[in-house]
Amino acid sequence: MIIRDVEFIISAVKPDQYPVTTMPEVAMAGRSNVGKSSLINKLLNRRSVARVSATPGKTQQINYFLINNDFHLVDLPGYGFAKVPLDVKRQWGKMVETYLSRRENLRLVLLLIDIRHAPSKEDVEMYQYLAHYNRPHAILVTKADKISRGNYPKHLKIIKQTLNVLPNTPIIVTSSETGLGRDEVWDLVEKHLVPLPEPELAAEADIPSE
Repeated sequence: MIIRDVEFIISAVKPDQYPVTTMPEVAMAGRSNVGKSSLINKLLNRRSVARVSATPGKTQQINYFLINNDFHLVDLPGYGFAKVPLDVKRQWGKMVETYLSRRENLRLVLLLIDIRHAPSKEDVEMYQYLAHYNRPHAILVTKADKISRGNYPKHLKIIKQTLNVLPNTPIIVTSSETGLGRDEVWDLVEKHLVPLPEPELAAEADIPSE
């Protein structure tokens, strides 16, 4: 995929703030320190589309980016940062769950996991949620440049076992530093960018012909 245009659209916290569109959406989820913003910037070939903060937990809203005027890339709030107050964590959790459960435009969820560490309890819960509700998803293993390539199999095995990954779940090893996995991610995304029918057309399609 060639990224021609990137436009920030809106930050939302509830459904009535989501863009009113049938455009397909791809969401990115993960722990607050998993390197999500850096990977988004690398995928989009931009330096600062997604804000990279020295303090994890800064992203507190659902951020929409319009890509090539074709689809939305949705940056979900990071989870699992210990210094965030419990009531804020619950608020973020409800925000993300509402989006994942209600948003009909959602075509794919990319769950980010740091290759250096075993998935956390929150990572396992997120993966189980996606699998249980049959949301199309894939795992992006981040920060691959931080370990030697020879250690990839060992770390990937830990990730698969901890998450109890389903056989059909795509797993892509990535690096925001080197660009590893970028083409594979976009190839996967393109396969899921099937536009939804316009509401009027969908309604007409349900009318039986005489």
